[in-house]
Amino acid sequence: MHSDHPLVEARLRRFTTDHLIPAIYRDAQPLRAAAWRVPREPVPFDEAIGQSFEPVPLGWRWGRAWSTVWFRVTGPLPASWQTGAPAGTSVEVLVDFGYNRSRSGFQAEGLVYRPDGTPIKAIAPLNSWVSWNPADGDVDLVIEAAANPDVAGEYTFDPTPLGEWDAAGDEPLYELRQLEVALRDETVWELVQDVWTLTGLMEQLPETSSRRHEILRALETMMDAVDPDDVAGSAVSGRQMLQGVLSAPASASAHRILATGHAHIDSAWLWPIRETVRKCARTFTNVTALMDDDPDFVFSCSSAQQYAWLKDHHPRVYERIREKVAAGTFVPVGGMWVESDTNMPGSEALARQFIVGKRFFLEEFGIECEEAWLPDSFGYSAALPQIVAAAGERWFLTQKISWNQSNRFPHHTFRWEGIDGTRVFTHFPPVDTYISELSGAELAHAERNFSEKGRATMSLVPFGWGDGGGGPTREMLAAARRTADLEGSPRVSVGSPREFFAAAEEEYPDAPVWAGEMYLELHRGVFTSQLRTKQGNRRNEALLREAELWATTAAVRRNHPYPAERLRRAWETVMLLQFHDILPGSAIAWVHREAEERHAAVTAELEELITDALEALCADGSTEHADDRVRVNASPFPRAATPALGAAVAAAPVRGVEATGDARADDDIVLDNGEVRVVVDGEGHIRSLIAHADGRDAVPPGAALGVLRLHRDLPNLWDAWDLDAHYRRTVTELTAVDERSIEHDADGGVAVVVVRRFSSSSVRERIVLRPGAADVELTFEVDWQEREKILKLAMPFDVHADRIAAETQFGHIFRPTHTNTSWDDARFEACQHRFVHLAEPGWGVAVANDSTYGYDVERHTRDDGGTTTSVRFSLLRAALFPDPEADQGVHVLRFRVRPGAEVLDAVALGYDLAFPLRAASAAIPPLVTSHAPSVLVETVKQAEDGSGDVIVRLYEAGGRRARTRVGFHAHAAAVRLTDLLERDVHGDVPVVEVTGDGSAIELEFRPFQFRTLRFSGVRA
Repeated sequence: MHSDHPLVEARLRRFTTDHLIPAIYRDAQPLRAAAWRVPREPVPFDEAIGQSFEPVPLGWRWGRAWSTVWFRVTGPLPASWQTGAPAGTSVEVLVDFGYNRSRSGFQAEGLVYRPDGTPIKAIAPLNSWVSWNPADGDVDLVIEAAANPDVAGEYTFDPTPLGEWDAAGDEPLYELRQLEVALRDETVWELVQDVWTLTGLMEQLPETSSRRHEILRALETMMDAVDPDDVAGSAVSGRQMLQGVLSAPASASAHRILATGHAHIDSAWLWPIRETVRKCARTFTNVTALMDDDPDFVFSCSSAQQYAWLKDHHPRVYERIREKVAAGTFVPVGGMWVESDTNMPGSEALARQFIVGKRFFLEEFGIECEEAWLPDSFGYSAALPQIVAAAGERWFLTQKISWNQSNRFPHHTFRWEGIDGTRVFTHFPPVDTYISELSGAELAHAERNFSEKGRATMSLVPFGWGDGGGGPTREMLAAARRTADLEGSPRVSVGSPREFFAAAEEEYPDAPVWAGEMYLELHRGVFTSQLRTKQGNRRNEALLREAELWATTAAVRRNHPYPAERLRRAWETVMLLQFHDILPGSAIAWVHREAEERHAAVTAELEELITDALEALCADGSTEHADDRVRVNASPFPRAATPALGAAVAAAPVRGVEATGDARADDDIVLDNGEVRVVVDGEGHIRSLIAHADGRDAVPPGAALGVLRLHRDLPNLWDAWDLDAHYRRTVTELTAVDERSIEHDADGGVAVVVVRRFSSSSVRERIVLRPGAADVELTFEVDWQEREKILKLAMPFDVHADRIAAETQFGHIFRPTHTNTSWDDARFEACQHRFVHLAEPGWGVAVANDSTYGYDVERHTRDDGGTTTSVRFSLLRAALFPDPEADQGVHVLRFRVRPGAEVLDAVALGYDLAFPLRAASAAIPPLVTSHAPSVLVETVKQAEDGSGDVIVRLYEAGGRRARTRVGFHAHAAAVRLTDLLERDVHGDVPVVEVTGDGSAIELEFRPFQFRTLRFSGVRA
């Protein structure tokens, strides 16, 4: 037989495009439109419907970027339709706002209402129809149309002004191209779905496959049977030609796929937060409408914040969601407030994502999410398994690791082990997307790619348009029905993640283990982009902890009202701004400007709460040192004779700082406070750093500490996201000094001040040694005016370290300093929180920071045979997309370096920078104490249920087993261990000691374990 299959396939493509798809709609009639342009920000339906709508013609240009236009769409139905659509058809309104149909969620979109304000469906590029019941009479609809610009375009990453309202321009972006009421031929539509599914399957089968050729010949016969001049009249015959190949069952060993509807909606990205609220309304209106038509459809939706938005702004949509949740078809998943970044949020902040998110779902729907759902975050912290498990969750799902540049992740179903040893059953969908159409190519890839063949048989596929929302379509559901049991294809069933995980875990109880972080070998620049957003996050995480600590102490000691509602709102704002395109710095300018504004407002609120609580605690207090020497210490470490989590008269340093050397010459300047000796050379760099306790110099021979390094930063693709390895090939060390001086601080500290100017930028450095300090402080005030550059701070140490300890949530993670493997080599930029610690046996160095996350580390052998281990911190970037003005302006960053430090010294140094001592008028005894040095009190707060119970969260910070005595210095009727949601896990905790002012509890901790205590019946 002669082979003609390429010709038949070409015929099929042309026949489908030219004849089948155009025949889906017939008898179209034009509709009329009138419009009202919203002056600027969106308004609710009730306000819009009362405005004056002006008639507009087809072809009308509308919508400057980010604007809103309300359309009133009206028109008569043909007389023959008014008693019902002809058999085999349905009536639909067709709308085309002038978008391209390459993808959904990134262009103009609309929410369609009935005239009474009932939302019924959304309009988007790949879903641009609205059902109309002829029994309702003539067409009368209202559409809120959002003129969202396509910021990404074709992902050329060109700088764009579209990221801000004022910069975007007034030129209309869209054109009203289509507005009709038409009949949809249901048989033709079904035929098109048959062809789409079979064609997709056929193209994935091998050329040698009999099944491939059977499908091809059936499609060929279909084309012969369908009359191109009368597609509607012959579509039934065409479908009959395909029944044989569509009814052939899948093989017994076919891969099983559970497909769950999804619409990954970024809470902000290439659109502002306010637009996400509307994207949620549009998407979820579509979803609930689909459920009315298909009761077997199941939709999985994460992010409690998005539900809360709809509850506040779109209550009718929210009530529809509540109905479908009760029916079990709209399924809350994930249990988090937002799908946050997981690398950079602090310990308590990441825990609160689950605490607040899960409480919302429990209170609103009576549903406990058991699966953590993070398909798109940029890598996954090794602390997550413990946090997930402590929140009462059993499973974890991610997708993003499929984007790895260098190494293929070895598992798709596995158990993930965290830093404390906790394991959680995890799935990484082999379909390699969270925006599936259930196409033949995607289903075939899922089966081919699945790593667990021979051990497990099933995987999960999230389907539906996402990122910008949209969700599943009726075409996707049609594909799911056709592939439920289809020869050559995986078997597809529609269901919930819970169904999948329960079955997968039962099938694969001995799944392999992946220990440690799931590092994404891509998007390494997100640890640095948009510094102001990151500084706001770090600052407010600390202030939230401090506000809760002092407010709880004041409530117990002074019966002062606990500001639960104000703290809740502050937490919700900070958690929203930890979304995985906000905190990482990968959103448009509008998003980051708003993030900075919201962080500033939260800061002001929290400072007020802290002041209020401390004033209550100090009221009627007295001290013989009313000269402002009382210091408040929110750190879990004692400092300057002030107790951890308390206030007392600070101890004065025994000795001040001596400074020798002439700042006007190139002489070395030596600073010495009896604890540390620092030598600063003529270029303003630290040439020697010695702790008097051991006399060892932390700085390698001939090296300099604190050198600023400027690199080109030209990512191959994702500007704000990526830091590609080739940045290291070009570097300029900023050694030129424009000014050098010595300053004396009010606290007795002495600073060497150096000013450097480079390109269009400048930096003012201060190298500060304070009385009694065991560390030296480096402060950088940078006026950053660069483009496509990255600024690094180099710190080489005379340490033979084979690994570096970097702080993560509730502990630290070790990463190698070598590149033995491709996995090590790919981890050339990583995340740390407040500190890193480099050590060889018996001696180490700690470096703490106030707002830096990205770093790299390397080790080399010197000519003298010694080893230099260098850590370089990423201070600032200057990406051009999606915000061409990213990070421009003045920034202040601080570091502290302590020689001769153990890892707990590094932990303490990090807390020291995060929680500066405050002044008070009276001593404040700590409410909670922990006597083991490595078991730290991280959180003191009131219970979420408003009972007045006190919640105390502690963690082991040293990476060692520990036993501690927790003192609670107030009366408590009972003490219980709880999970993160403050529910009992082990009943009462034995109280080992009761004193006049409280009690003590003995607790054991494994390395990096955190535990939560609940004190009930509390009184002073």
